[in-house]
Amino acid sequence: MQPFQIISERLSALLRDFIAQLPQLAIACLVMLLTWGLARLSGKILRNLMQRAGLRDSLIDLFEKIIAILIWLLGLLIAAIIVFPSLTPASVLTGIGLGSVAIGFAFRDVFENFLAGILILFREPFRLKDFIECEGYEGFVEEITIRDTHIRQVDGQRVVLPNAMLFKEPVVVRTDKDLRRTSIICGIAYGENVDKAREVIYEAVKAVKEVNDSKEVEIFAQQFGSSSIDFEVTWWTGSTPLEIRRARDRVVAAVKSALDEAEIEIPFPYRTLTFKEPLHIGPDAEVQAESSN
Repeated sequence: MQPFQIISERLSALLRDFIAQLPQLAIACLVMLLTWGLARLSGKILRNLMQRAGLRDSLIDLFEKIIAILIWLLGLLIAAIIVFPSLTPASVLTGIGLGSVAIGFAFRDVFENFLAGILILFREPFRLKDFIECEGYEGFVEEITIRDTHIRQVDGQRVVLPNAMLFKEPVVVRTDKDLRRTSIICGIAYGENVDKAREVIYEAVKAVKEVNDSKEVEIFAQQFGSSSIDFEVTWWTGSTPLEIRRARDRVVAAVKSALDEAEIEIPFPYRTLTFKEPLHIGPDAEVQAESSN
């Protein structure tokens, strides 16, 4: 019977301690309830103020979460001190500091992406719906979170990029401006007049509606090609990939039509065959050549 008596005494002592702690537990529960209400209220007030200031939704969500975490940490600290009076703020902060070091080493990559996400949201190097390229990945920005950024590639696939990569590596923002310059190479035969061909190409490009009128069309004779004189044709159009492809299509078609109408030859490569020994072409060879043509 002695073991049962010991267990009974221990349970009785625990029950007495629990009853003695009921007022503190009730106060701690009240503190947690107040903490919950304060976190919700402060989040709404902060969101309204930041929306009036014109901040982005992702940045507003970040501040709202940080404020809520700070309020909950303070509420938990106060509740713990009420329930366990032996605890002091200094001892709690010391424990939190040691735990933070251990957690920091274990989740280094997570915290790196978290800090990079905060800096990206503050600096705004790119925005939602921007078309970006980084480390071979390119697409439209769909979502920017604390840890990662989601982009939608032109083929419909969704790619999730860690914020640390976007923060440390070069990022090309193709839609930072509404207009973007693009170019094609167009060749004419060596026997054609260069100035006339340049004028024909210029008028053809200017007539394309996808070419922006506020920027000048630039055409330069670039080089002597293997079978043509090559022009670099440059113009400005919309910055999205679809606008770039559509403008290229219209410009190529317009330039081809204009050069054909002006009877300016667009050459193709010629090949000259050289033999080490003279070729003897007899009557049979001539007949064979004619039949092959």
